[in-house]
Amino acid sequence: MSVLQMLKERSNSTCELCASNVDTRQYNIPPSLNETVDTSLMVCANCYDQIEKNTEMDANHWRCLNDSMWSEHVAVQIMAWRMLQRLRGEGWPKDLLDMMYLDDDNLAIARLTDEHKDEADKIIHRDCNGVILETGDNVVLVKDLKIKGSSQVAKQGTAVRNIRLDRENVSYIEGKVGPTLTVIITEYVKKL
Repeated sequence: MSVLQMLKERSNSTCELCASNVDTRQYNIPPSLNETVDTSLMVCANCYDQIEKNTEMDANHWRCLNDSMWSEHVAVQIMAWRMLQRLRGEGWPKDLLDMMYLDDDNLAIARLTDEHKDEADKIIHRDCNGVILETGDNVVLVKDLKIKGSSQVAKQGTAVRNIRLDRENVSYIEGKVGPTLTVIITEYVKKL
């Protein structure tokens, strides 16, 4: 059975955040690189667009997190925590965050996208053209790069898919060049 089928069965084909059954889809929580039932949830188009910042946040829509934050599924708990963090300036999300519990490992995963930080404190990765990079993006090398620890040279124009961001250094991303996972400097890549 596919991950999507298992999620549909688990959620009864409804959004696991707001319980809508309109236009639901699988959402893999960043920075997860593998689609599994434990790292994915079902979301509606409205939730998806706000999570991905395609539309403006509607604070009243997210009052549904009062229920979904108590889900038994960790992926739902993590997304509820992240959305409450985005909305914490509204007042009521702060109360829910005070009640919410995530164990240390899951809290560490929830914090990977820096939703809990103020905008001024967030590390923002940008490519050579100044375009913001996100975990899971695809980039292309704009310069030949020698791969440390091997004789391999990654040629200009090589695509690096599904990158991960270094949360400590704004200049570093990780990605696979061929079979080798390597650190790449952001000024040598362009977002696809």
